[in-house]
Amino acid sequence: MKTVIQRVRRAAVTVNGETVGAIDQGLLILVGVGPGDTEAEARWLADKIAVMRIFADQDDKFNRSLLDVGGGALVVSQFTLYADAAQGRRPSFIKAAPPHIAEPLIERFAAFLRAAGVQRVETGRFGARMLVEIHNDGPVTILLDREPSASPR
Repeated sequence: MKTVIQRVRRAAVTVNGETVGAIDQGLLILVGVGPGDTEAEARWLADKIAVMRIFADQDDKFNRSLLDVGGGALVVSQFTLYADAAQGRRPSFIKAAPPHIAEPLIERFAAFLRAAGVQRVETGRFGARMLVEIHNDGPVTILLDREPSASPR
């Protein structure tokens, strides 16, 4: 699984003009699923992201986590994280997991964030054409991935 984590002051996802997910301070998490990914990768990423210290303390140092600040998480499916643009002019997405694998894993990832203590977890709508509004704070953007069957880091 691959994630792009953005610290935000607020973020929202709309589909056909309807807001389907929104948070104030917290993290927008774009999630891509590969064909070999399992719940183990989803759980590891959720647990890691919940406690990752990327929010500033009183000394403006990255010493506070999503849990520490009581922030929300907006989880958005992003199969294009598995794009392969090495050849030609059009990216290939054959390395992304098919929807019947990806959708339940993204739902489990969101559930694992809740289980880790994140109070507000919102999601986009899987497979929909979404408009994502991001008020990136910092900006802070972190790439974090976990290969299937990888040993703990």
